[in-house]
Amino acid sequence: MQYKILIVDDDTELLKMLRSYFEIRKFTVITAENGAEALEKVSLVPDLILLDINMPHIDGIEVCRRIRGQISCPIIFLTAKVEEQDRVNGLLSGGDDYILKPFSLKELDARIIAHLKREERHKVKSEFKFHGELMIDYSSKKVQLGDAYLELTKLEYDIIEFLSMNPGQVFDKERIYERLCGYDAEGDSRVITELVRRIRRKMAEHTENEYIETVWGMGYRWKN
Repeated sequence: MQYKILIVDDDTELLKMLRSYFEIRKFTVITAENGAEALEKVSLVPDLILLDINMPHIDGIEVCRRIRGQISCPIIFLTAKVEEQDRVNGLLSGGDDYILKPFSLKELDARIIAHLKREERHKVKSEFKFHGELMIDYSSKKVQLGDAYLELTKLEYDIIEFLSMNPGQVFDKERIYERLCGYDAEGDSRVITELVRRIRRKMAEHTENEYIETVWGMGYRWKN
């Protein structure tokens, strides 16, 4: 399968280098030099987006926020910043992963392939789970409570999917983070804590039942 990727960065030399590399790897490559151009080119329906955070006018995090409701493909942030809050903000805006500049092309390639393969596994699912008033459609990645569909970011949905497919098992924040983000790194517990808080808040608008249970000192589990 020939994958289509959208690469967004205001560094034109980096864009040329990445285009050349991934075209050799048989990808279809679309490029954008700023956030406004990126917003136009997402209509080409890429399989994955590489998105620079630090761009003038419309930065990568704002682009991600604007498109995440319409685009479900993986989004990997490219960033020169190393502060934890920047990584947290990127993931909470709807991103799936990040890689720090300067980066190894082999590492970037491996991250991209891992995310694309994970998306393929998601697409072959055609399973539903019913839990009282809750329904999870794993094929279309939708969660319904009563008559309402929850408006979830991709990572929020991924947490629900992961925990609900392993009911009763306790997973610590680091394991959840590594499972969702798909690479070996220390789990960012602040991200998982915030995402679970958001999921609970969205569910609480439609039900008094709690589906994700906190096991103090250990992590989270999906209630049986």
